[in-house]
Amino acid sequence: MSDEKLVGIVLVSHSARVAASVAELALGLSGGGTAVPVAPAGGTGDGGLGTSAELIAAAAASVDRGAGVAVLTDLGSAVLTVKALLAEGDELPDGTRLVDAPFLEGAVAAVVTAGTGADLDAVAAAAAEAYDYRKV
Repeated sequence: MSDEKLVGIVLVSHSARVAASVAELALGLSGGGTAVPVAPAGGTGDGGLGTSAELIAAAAASVDRGAGVAVLTDLGSAVLTVKALLAEGDELPDGTRLVDAPFLEGAVAAVVTAGTGADLDAVAAAAAEAYDYRKV
């Protein structure tokens, strides 16, 4: 299957290293059969802790294949930054959606599901269902 029809995934963290590590883990656990477009958007433009609207917008553009973009975030201000970008209406690709999901588990579920060629609704649902993963 061509990655041209796959949902893109953006992982927004306050830390560039956390975002990159979660992206690496999610891709590694997905089996690597299909090249799901995943981009980390972590930290600030100068490498500090925080979030950057510019980094998020660039990451979303880099994974957009026309099937939608699922954005997962780690903490509150990352959510607010993505919501502000969505409200502006022209900073993110059409079909970009903020997904309410746990960051790590949701990222894995989103990447695995996107790799099957599922649509944005299914990718978002799989990520959100990760809230139900019990550890004990």
